[in-house]
Amino acid sequence: MKLAEALQERADLARRIDALKSRLSHNAIVQEGEAPAEEPSALLAEFDACTARMEELLTRINLTNCKTVVLGQSLTALLARRDALTVKLGGYRSLVNEASMTARRATRSEIKILSTVNVAELQKTVDRLAKELRQLDNAIQAANWTTDLL
Repeated sequence: MKLAEALQERADLARRIDALKSRLSHNAIVQEGEAPAEEPSALLAEFDACTARMEELLTRINLTNCKTVVLGQSLTALLARRDALTVKLGGYRSLVNEASMTARRATRSEIKILSTVNVAELQKTVDRLAKELRQLDNAIQAANWTTDLL
């Protein structure tokens, strides 16, 4: 199995586990004399099986990420870099959006709003970070489809 396939299965399991939690909740209590729509013990057995499989996949994915080297670093390090870049890019984009807003004045006596940062320079930084993030994500995705799961 390739790493990317394991990641897809992990995502499917996460959705399935969420659905099972909801189904368990809906079948946890019934009115006296009524039967639940689904048998809670069967749902719990499926829930336990899914969480066990999730644990196994997460262990193997994490081990694979630690031992796989791409661009001179482990996939774990690249994933951390991608997460940090995503947060950084979001912050810069937010700042650019706020600083780009201009307030129109109807009269000269109204308060004038000015940007405290160089929007053009910040936009260049946003563009550079977006490109770096895109290239990094492409390298990670390529590795995911070529790396065998440990």
